[in-house]
Amino acid sequence: MTNETIFTLEATPIKFGAGASADAGWELKRLGASRVMVISDPGIVEAGITGRVVEAIEAAGIEAVVFDRARVEPSAESMQEAADFAVDGDFDGFVGVGGGSSLDTAKVADLVATHPAAIMDYVNAPVGGGKKPPGPLKPLLAIPTTAGTGSEATTVAVLDLPDLKTKSGISHRYLRPHQGIVDPELLRGVPAEVTSSCGLDVVCHAVESFVSKPYDARERPDTPDDRPPYQGANPVSDVWSAKALEYGGQYLRRAVSDADDLEARGHMMLAASLAGIGFGSAGVHIPHACAYPIASLKHEWSPPGYPDDHPFVPHGWSVIVTAPAAFRYTYEADPEKHRRAAELIAGEPIPDADENTLPQVLTDLMRDVGAPSGVRELGYDDGDIEALVEGAMKQQRLLVVSPREPSEDDVAAILRDSMENWSPAAASAGSPGRER
Repeated sequence: MTNETIFTLEATPIKFGAGASADAGWELKRLGASRVMVISDPGIVEAGITGRVVEAIEAAGIEAVVFDRARVEPSAESMQEAADFAVDGDFDGFVGVGGGSSLDTAKVADLVATHPAAIMDYVNAPVGGGKKPPGPLKPLLAIPTTAGTGSEATTVAVLDLPDLKTKSGISHRYLRPHQGIVDPELLRGVPAEVTSSCGLDVVCHAVESFVSKPYDARERPDTPDDRPPYQGANPVSDVWSAKALEYGGQYLRRAVSDADDLEARGHMMLAASLAGIGFGSAGVHIPHACAYPIASLKHEWSPPGYPDDHPFVPHGWSVIVTAPAAFRYTYEADPEKHRRAAELIAGEPIPDADENTLPQVLTDLMRDVGAPSGVRELGYDDGDIEALVEGAMKQQRLLVVSPREPSEDDVAAILRDSMENWSPAAASAGSPGRER
């Protein structure tokens, strides 16, 4: 076996700052678009955000057609609806406005409209066909309205597959948006629960990529085309992930507790993009692999603060509940990096760190921002572990990036330890997040 010697850094051009969304039309014109599909979800449309973006687009002389049915935590079915709309609409550009769900839906709509095929053909193997897009996509402008997924900076779109009781994704460099616009003004009014879930997703993205298997520990691929988007930790991804961790530790509690603290919310938005660049290069692993079946195996939990049109587990919360146990498991692979991740979040040196230090720092943050206490609170019990393990083990494109490769028994132990990260009854009544 010959180890990899190459890593790649690609990044979406990002325009950041209050009021930046007013430049949407200018950016699309620069990209050569004249008729665009604007993909958004009903809540963002109702809040008037989508309309403001459309006005900016039309002011530049570009025709904008709104698709307002992007689903929070999108499924293959909901993405297919958007893709069909895109194919029929004869668009030469696409705009995603909303959380990661809207941005991911826009990526898939662009993909299918540019290179028609069944969505499952493009979904990562072994869940889907693993088909690679044959060429670049039409211009895509990504405008996030949450501080979480970093989808504006990544090459992946994630979708729920209820029939298979798991989630999966489509991942390829051509899915990377051509331009991102990150405007903190769009975060006004976002509920505390949404800020909590999205912000914890940022933190988990950053930790997972920061401690992931080093890129040069992978086997060298046969051809450049076989080099995976998730390459493992490298010197450049570490820079982005570390800054995202610093911002997450410094600003997430403030962002959750005060909806008008635009300094904190703006920094969390920037952290989401930074983490997106970091994990878009290095990858994510065990917490995300476990999160997919946690979000898909049951559709019974109705999260506070989110639209109540269908039960679901918000992505950030589904990820973070297994993070303490996962990083306790991976600690032995690189104790120094785990210690450093804990220090970046805590904002202070931790000289005597051990395998429990990073998990405790994360648990404290979770409790302070009103996150669920564990997998049990999301509607699962020990009888579900076997099915959750089965779903997690399907995510091999993620698990291969783990610094310590888990077996089925290891994943089962992580899930078992994650049933309760603390006793919900012991949580303080004054949490700045949701009521318990």
